[in-house]
Amino acid sequence: MEQTTPAPSVECAQSQDDKAVSRRLNRKIDVALLPFLSLLYLFNGLDRSNIGNAETQGFSRDIGATPDDLNLAVSLFFVTFVLLQPPSAAMGRWLGAKHWITFMMVGWGMFTIANAFIRGRSALIAMRLMVGAFEAGFYPTAVAYLSCFYCRYDLAVRLALFYGQYAIAGAFSGSIAYGVFHLNEGRLYNWQYLFLIQGCLTVLMAFVACVWLPQGPGTAWFLNEDERVYALLRITKDNVDFVTHEYSSNGIETDRLTRRDALETVKDWKTWYVLVFNIAASVPSQTFSVWLPLVVQGLGYSSIEANLMSVPPYVCGALGLYLFALSSDHRKERGYHIVAGISISLVGLIVTVICQTSRAKYVGLCVLLFGSYIAAPLTVAWLSGNTPEPGKRSLVLGVNGFGNLGGVIGSQLYKKRYAPKYLLPFYVTLGFVAAALVGYTAYRFTLDAANMRKKAVLAGKSVEEVHAERVDSTRYADRKWTFLYGL
Repeated sequence: MEQTTPAPSVECAQSQDDKAVSRRLNRKIDVALLPFLSLLYLFNGLDRSNIGNAETQGFSRDIGATPDDLNLAVSLFFVTFVLLQPPSAAMGRWLGAKHWITFMMVGWGMFTIANAFIRGRSALIAMRLMVGAFEAGFYPTAVAYLSCFYCRYDLAVRLALFYGQYAIAGAFSGSIAYGVFHLNEGRLYNWQYLFLIQGCLTVLMAFVACVWLPQGPGTAWFLNEDERVYALLRITKDNVDFVTHEYSSNGIETDRLTRRDALETVKDWKTWYVLVFNIAASVPSQTFSVWLPLVVQGLGYSSIEANLMSVPPYVCGALGLYLFALSSDHRKERGYHIVAGISISLVGLIVTVICQTSRAKYVGLCVLLFGSYIAAPLTVAWLSGNTPEPGKRSLVLGVNGFGNLGGVIGSQLYKKRYAPKYLLPFYVTLGFVAAALVGYTAYRFTLDAANMRKKAVLAGKSVEEVHAERVDSTRYADRKWTFLYGL
């Protein structure tokens, strides 16, 4: 009896001709879609982090609130931002990314504008809750959207370019704030101009997105007819083990979300296992996306200088993410790259804590942010590649958004009472990062062990039995013995 052990996955392109076509297709998507979607995420990050820049100019004092009120408001932002990610991702799957992204952007843009005119603690909390609610589904919706255009091992570097806008947003926000805060004319506070400018730009970009974004690869305006067909076929080929989703004649997926998708997401131990350590690893990146200007100000810089000096650490974060993502896709490996990024964060934290001079601490912050932005997008690429069913994938990515709870932790840690050194918050952050290092290492070897069990089962199967397993719907998605997890 002939026996076989199938490969972990079938890559998007097999022949040299197919590889050339796939590369050409990727280039078109890279030019027409990825930069624009990344620009939208830049505005998502700007409208999330600008409150930290505003606080360096006395935002909470001017509206009649206290610094602790601001910490509470930012914490509550992350509560709505996190809890609404799965249902918002599901809405994105149901309505389509094109329409849902437009709706979300208009919503958080309008509430960002409203932030310029709030007064008092209650209004501050209400505005941050609403911004968090509208921003919640953008990232998982956009990632699931991109996964319909790119194959699994083309995805991480694109996700890095996309997620890197989160780090760039911090740098860009600091640069914008540095310029805006030099305004000394007009009846408004300087921080009010910051909210008005960024909010209006977000609303404007939302309407551009409604026109620019296609509903899917089968309707992409920047592809010709043959390329649209190939774009659909290569994604199906990348998920060759699965036949549970179909496309309508115009290339839009017809089974957007099923009850089984939801049940399997809830029962998937891998999603909940990695989520715990994703939260721990996200504490530095989520925290410093808001509070870095205040931490830098604590090193002895003036309020305006602190916004400018927050730019280099964010640039380091983007650079580290891009380099690691390129290596991850090239080597087709996720786990060790994430562990290496977390290790760099750990080194940066140790330098920041033990060094006494402001210059050394600043270098430590740069090292810390160099490693801090690596884990989150590579985790998304890891989960996306190991979740071939589109419906379940969108929900898994939504649940993975709970990793942003790291922002709640950080908002409660980096309070005014610990300024300017923030020693206790840094020590606690150090503990979270160390836990993430252990957890991700264990997760990688757990998946490796699961693959070994699957290979042992497949070693005794015939070609006919392997094919029957591929098309059998009894075992769902990655539970099939014919699917091996990417490591």
